[in-house]
Amino acid sequence: MEIRVLKYFLMVAREENITKAASLLHLTQPTLSRQLMQLEEELGVTLFHRSKHRIILTEEGMLLRRRAEEIVSLADKTREELRLEREQLSGTISIGSGELQSSRYLTRLLTSFQEANPLVDFTIYSGNSDNIKERIERGVLDAGLLQEPVDIARYSFIRTPVREQWGVLVREDSELAAKENVGPADLAAVPLIIPERETVRNELLNWFGPYAETLRITAAGNLLYNLACLARDSGSCVLTLKLDCIYSGLRFVPLAPVLGSGTVLVWKKAQVFSPAAAAWIDYCKKYISGII
Repeated sequence: MEIRVLKYFLMVAREENITKAASLLHLTQPTLSRQLMQLEEELGVTLFHRSKHRIILTEEGMLLRRRAEEIVSLADKTREELRLEREQLSGTISIGSGELQSSRYLTRLLTSFQEANPLVDFTIYSGNSDNIKERIERGVLDAGLLQEPVDIARYSFIRTPVREQWGVLVREDSELAAKENVGPADLAAVPLIIPERETVRNELLNWFGPYAETLRITAAGNLLYNLACLARDSGSCVLTLKLDCIYSGLRFVPLAPVLGSGTVLVWKKAQVFSPAAAAWIDYCKKYISGII
């Protein structure tokens, strides 16, 4: 598969019309149609359901679309890295981060590095630790800020000095909102919304101890804004990390006994990085150790 042909395929998949896609690609319609048919022959699958005015991806086409987006993105990233002018550090560094208090620490680190290297820019991917690790493995991200517990055996890492704090978001009219903190017994009888990551969920269930068997879990998810909206409407409590965010009608109440999580900045071992990414990782080591 050629990168050029994958870009043709992605354009057609986006436009759902060969004539329009051909115009945007500055190709003739017969040329584009021939390229798509050759791609289907090469792969041995049908990629499109074709009609007179519209074409729609088959299941095989949807799978190729996901893979093609990753391949094209990685190819563009590699091409950009190879074009870097070594006289002055430049380029794009791709970082993943969860919704964490440590994100503030990360942004200060990015800003400090960028002040010294103004031609470097960043792309930030937001997701949980599992999503970020997957993208690091594929080479789409250079590094990621991960919430523990997480398996980092395959990565080089630096532990950040920030400690995350667990608690619950509850409605302001809830009896729990008046408490200084809440324990397992307080939450055993109320509807709960929990994180979807299995390792984090297990850690929370361990915190509940014997109450874990009686919990009333109504939902799970990974984006706090959506979960907060659900809590406000349903009266459920969201088990979440403390963030510098205000959600109207909700209050954050810490857990007791205290439950905390560490965070680590990770990148692949033995990875060949662009000059900009390599310089940034070296900067991170010095910044977090206090040398800078």
